[in-house]
Amino acid sequence: METRELIARKLQGLPDQPGVYLWKSAAGEILYVGKAKSLRARVPSYFGPEAESTPERAALVRQIADLETIVVPNEAQALLLENNLIKEHKPRFNIRLTDDKSYPRIAVTLAEPFPRVLVVRRLSIPGARYFGPYTDVATLRRTLKIIRRLFTVRSCHWDLPREAPDRPCLDYHIERCRAPCVGYQTQESYRGMIDDVLLFLEGKTVDVRIRLRERMQEAARGLDFERAAQLRDALQWLDQLEQPQTVELVGGGDADTIGLARDGDDACGVVLRVREGRLIARDHRFLENVEHESEGAVLSAFLVRCYLPLEQRVPRVLLPFPPDDLEWLQQLAPEVDWHVPQRGTYAKLAELADQNARHLLDSLKIESFDIDERAADPVFALGRDLGLAAVPRSFVCIDISTNQGRDTVGSLVWFEAGRPKKAEYRRFKIKGAPQDDFAAVHEVATRYLSRRLAEQKQLPDLVVIDGGKGQLSAALDAARALGQDQLPIVSLAKKEEEIFLPGRSDPLRLSRRSPSLRLLQRARDEAHRFAVSYSRKRRAARTITSELLAVPGIGPSRRRALLERFGSLAGVKSATPAEIAALPGFSISFAERILDRLKAG
Repeated sequence: METRELIARKLQGLPDQPGVYLWKSAAGEILYVGKAKSLRARVPSYFGPEAESTPERAALVRQIADLETIVVPNEAQALLLENNLIKEHKPRFNIRLTDDKSYPRIAVTLAEPFPRVLVVRRLSIPGARYFGPYTDVATLRRTLKIIRRLFTVRSCHWDLPREAPDRPCLDYHIERCRAPCVGYQTQESYRGMIDDVLLFLEGKTVDVRIRLRERMQEAARGLDFERAAQLRDALQWLDQLEQPQTVELVGGGDADTIGLARDGDDACGVVLRVREGRLIARDHRFLENVEHESEGAVLSAFLVRCYLPLEQRVPRVLLPFPPDDLEWLQQLAPEVDWHVPQRGTYAKLAELADQNARHLLDSLKIESFDIDERAADPVFALGRDLGLAAVPRSFVCIDISTNQGRDTVGSLVWFEAGRPKKAEYRRFKIKGAPQDDFAAVHEVATRYLSRRLAEQKQLPDLVVIDGGKGQLSAALDAARALGQDQLPIVSLAKKEEEIFLPGRSDPLRLSRRSPSLRLLQRARDEAHRFAVSYSRKRRAARTITSELLAVPGIGPSRRRALLERFGSLAGVKSATPAEIAALPGFSISFAERILDRLKAG
């Protein structure tokens, strides 16, 4: 049966009911997923006057070879099913999220007798309450850091109270946990603290402050002055925390404000979270394939795919304009008041959300498309200026760093299309002669190339060495010994910015404004930064280790305990004997000897 005849028969049998339709190609690929209040009225329109309404619609119609429909009870269910099918199949003609990865969330495991606070990417923990997703990982880390600073949530994985250790862990001794695992904290007290954590994650910091103050006063009345001091410090820290990170707004209450910006085929949706009159957070997601979609359709897609799945929704949501499927959204979330403000504070908030969306979308354009365009020319120019047979779309740069002959390390950075690819960065602890720069380059090149060959991974199109003729010769010898005579290798000498090429006695000198030279300089500087940071890290670890191990009675275990508790040698020196004596294996007299020895040194 002809394709058009098959589709025509299916169109004739469509029901006058809500549902979802899937257009498929001849290979069975799902091209587009749509929803309809009436399948009979909506689906045939693709072959009417609308078929050529946009280039994208015309391309879709040309590829259609089959149709599948799913009938649902109502329009709201059609909207949900459409969203789920788009997430699952990612059709090429639908509005898409630019990143299909699962963003991290914070999970509070409320089903456990002693709940934990975890970072997860899947909603798979029974009885847990989730917060997020967090599109900005820095915000997630800052939130976790605040929780661990304010609250003593356990970080262990014991199945309490069925399983428990014999004694409390290090978190108890550094006052990060009150050891419910061994009965030092009751379940009732622990649950009260978890309630505060939930309030904090909901943005209700005023309630958290009130409860912390009540507990501080209760501890003081019970003569538990140590606990009262801890709660006092938490209150002070919470006050300091709020000052730079919240914005006072005119008026109170909770609201989520949605902003939207679009540019060509891309769009950005933003959610500003307002809690108790304060702006406390911003979430965003990018969408693509929106060029021929209406404003209302793009906003509806953002709300269904990015906002409705959120756990921390509030009764009032401010929109920049009505979405296409407002009635269906009201059915899906009847508890939400979808409001389009026209004046006053809420209108200012809506404008602020739009400004944030525009800013983020502009940043995306600058960071991705513009950089790609700028980076393309230097890459081609570099291949031309160096006389390479292939364009160096990927190249590496090797640098050696040493500290007066000690802590010698090598670094290797990878550039792809003119930009750093940090997942491919490598660092090397030099095993050979620490003061021989040529030997160090030979060792790094040998170890790196042999590893890539053994793992059957792609070699870079070009290897750049930070140095002159000697360093270049060492790298060439390493490649030749591994049978890689044809691998392009050059070196860049810093003093005159000269480029040394194999088989050429005179160096190549490029204009200081040359995009090729600037690209090489950028790679060289990045390799140097990466090498120096590793060398300093090794030197700091060696210095701390040597000074602590020089104290009689301190071995590796005690050194590790001191550094875990105080963070650095300076932290140990500034500690009191009582703080050191609180660690397992230490006494007051031993702590005093340690401090005397360190301060004398």
